Amino acid sequence: MPRTVLHDILATGVAEGASDWHIREGFNVALRLDGRLVEVDFMTSKEFLEEAIEEMTEESHRVTFDKTGDADFALQEEGVGRFRVNLHRQRGNLAMTMRHVKDEVPDVNDLGLPSVLKQIAEHTNGIVFITGTTGSGKSTTLATMIRHMNETMNRHLITVEDPIEYTFTDGSCIIEQREVGLDCISFESALIHALRQDPDVIIVGEMRNRESFETALTAAETGHLVLTTLHTKDAPQSILRILDMYPHDERESVRKSLAEALRAIVCQRLVPKATGKGVAPVNEILVNTPIVTKLIDDDQLGKLDQAIEGGGEDGMMSFNKRLLELVNDGIISEEVALRTSDNPAALKMNLKGIFLSDAGGGIIQ
Repeated sequence: MPRTVLHDILATGVAEGASDWHIREGFNVALRLDGRLVEVDFMTSKEFLEEAIEEMTEESHRVTFDKTGDADFALQEEGVGRFRVNLHRQRGNLAMTMRHVKDEVPDVNDLGLPSVLKQIAEHTNGIVFITGTTGSGKSTTLATMIRHMNETMNRHLITVEDPIEYTFTDGSCIIEQREVGLDCISFESALIHALRQDPDVIIVGEMRNRESFETALTAAETGHLVLTTLHTKDAPQSILRILDMYPHDERESVRKSLAEALRAIVCQRLVPKATGKGVAPVNEILVNTPIVTKLIDDDQLGKLDQAIEGGGEDGMMSFNKRLLELVNDGIISEEVALRTSDNPAALKMNLKGIFLSDAGGGIIQ
């Protein structure tokens, strides 16, 4: 695609290390730099945005935007890079949010992610959830797991995305990437047809509703590995979000099916680094050990946090444990860690070298 009128804005942001661009009609463009929003000295007009939209979008995107007020697509800006774009309206005016998607998929270790993610990606069946809020790096973490498979395993991978973010070249795997609205009509339709395309692994950009979950669960139960994302903040909430898709009289059977099919839940947040430049991922990891399976099967989701705390040998990790490691390694500050923690009081004790033992609640120093 040739250069668009956004070229200089995008190039400037990439040079400064921006992750996101907020572009609104009649306002200065704002960049997200190291987690902070910073305005630049460029105000957009309606005419400017209309020209940008005409240059960036296909007719199908414009039809969707006119009908719904939103459109998601990807932009490859010549000489700058690839961007995920959400076009929308606010206060009746044009607006768009853009996220820079790096051309090269990073390695798990390069990003500072736990190495257990490679082991999780090596499962041959079941379902894995990558969870977190918008902007927490779920797509990048998912991409690193695809990269690991593509470098070390012989598999057929099918991705279903809206839009495609990272693009992959076949390595030791055959990788097919399908974009909703361009290659298929919906996540649900693509998932159903994927089962007839001889996949080993199905990657679903986002688990949006009951229909897509049921198809993914069927795939997981019939010998496929399914990786997908959810907008949830921790492991117990992720399971509850799935159960909330169903009426109460169906939740027990769904919970029991999930207890068997689940392989792991990887929850992620991004926090500013101590240097003031860049962000670091913080992960909670639940691995479906026999203990976890029983807790889910018996509807004891409230005890999953304890299982995570005690499951270090199985690759499990709590947010507090990871925050403590990052502070001790000098990657993030204590202030940031305490602000990020769901249990800052416990983390404060850990930072002082005080830990509650698993047996009897005693103190270990």
